[in-house]
Amino acid sequence: MSFSEAFIRAARSVLPMPFTIAVLLTFLSMILAFVLTSPAEMTEKPYWIQIGEFWETGFWDLLKFSMQMMLILVLGHVLALTKPADALIRKVIKYCSTTARAAGIVTLLTVFVGLLNWGLGLVFGAIFARKVGEHAEQNGYAINYPLIGAAGYSGMMVWHGGLSGSAPLKVAEAGHFLSDSIGMIPLSETLFSSMNLTVSLALLVVLPLAMAWLGTRLKPTNVDHLNVSQPYEHTDEPIGAERLDRSPMLAYLFGGTILFFALNNALFGSSSGVSGLSLSFLTPNYISFVLLGLGIVLFGDLSKYVIAVEEAIGGATGILIQFPLYAGIAGIIKYSGLITILSDFMVAFSNEMTFPLLTLVSAGIVNVFVPSGGGQLAVQGPIIVDAAGPAGVSFAKSLMAMSYGDQLTNMMQPFWALPLLGITRLRAQEILPFTLYLMGIGGSIFILGLLLF
Repeated sequence: MSFSEAFIRAARSVLPMPFTIAVLLTFLSMILAFVLTSPAEMTEKPYWIQIGEFWETGFWDLLKFSMQMMLILVLGHVLALTKPADALIRKVIKYCSTTARAAGIVTLLTVFVGLLNWGLGLVFGAIFARKVGEHAEQNGYAINYPLIGAAGYSGMMVWHGGLSGSAPLKVAEAGHFLSDSIGMIPLSETLFSSMNLTVSLALLVVLPLAMAWLGTRLKPTNVDHLNVSQPYEHTDEPIGAERLDRSPMLAYLFGGTILFFALNNALFGSSSGVSGLSLSFLTPNYISFVLLGLGIVLFGDLSKYVIAVEEAIGGATGILIQFPLYAGIAGIIKYSGLITILSDFMVAFSNEMTFPLLTLVSAGIVNVFVPSGGGQLAVQGPIIVDAAGPAGVSFAKSLMAMSYGDQLTNMMQPFWALPLLGITRLRAQEILPFTLYLMGIGGSIFILGLLLF
């Protein structure tokens, strides 16, 4: 039995499914809040009741975001089911004939797309990994499919240092919630700093090579639990109103209208004044809008499109049921003051050299409980503002340290892996050995970057 097989077997015996992990983290956060914090104001309610109310308040905070993620996942999967997209993917997949090649190529492209935009990287990596598995199953050759699945998840370890990094983009806006303390921090000091550009380039080069090398060391396995997707074709002649359902003209008109407005938004900015030149228009809403229009146009048939949505929607189950639980955990941490206790503890032992590293570590811990970049800035940003100055570290560098820590522990936190697990039909325990491998390599690159710059 290989090391990876032994690790997977051990993980399956001790690691429950992602939903159970979310439930356990909920109880853990409640216990920690009750033991380590106290009520901000004395009321007649017992404190454990107040903690429950913190959880309930937070539970509903991510409903909009949950719907956005479900749409990105489903519409992206649908796009991959179209004939043109499937043909394009297959042109690349033909080079993924071995585990090593597949792992290197999937990691390289996923990291690249992840640096451009986290949402695109998440969907692209999951679908690309699935297609590699389907191709192996169709053509009868064996690969190590869990390694390929982990490669498709690698974009979530690089995104916060990329063009869609929510924390750096937020503090570059005029009037952001920390502007009274730090003003506007230009992207030249965060995303386009020499440190982050060096770190991002290192990730783009080292991660694919490391995954390809690991692929040469692993025993391939048959991919036998995928139902290979086949483009849907009608087998009967339409009658009556069915002709409207299958009308290419109606599909092209509707999908084309959506794409026209999406292009207009990218070129000239939306009504909110966001300029497309900065790529900040690439929001979850915008990505979903484009995926919807592209899918309808490429299918050219509204009835086929709906059938494809029905096939793809099963992969969004985890998001629907687990995102609210993590939102509740974030509510407990935010309203009880747990985040302040953790950050104060880390800062108390820091100096100019260690503060960025401790910020990375604390951000990684917080990310396990609050797996959201924007949410992390909201709860940890004010504490970094107060602590960075006394430690002799610029806020820009401290912010990037927080961003690195936030994305690093995505490799051990199943929250963002839910879309990939849904699409690839893999289990969290199967990809965990390889995501931890990525985490070790990425963590080394982040630490070196923070120490050298």
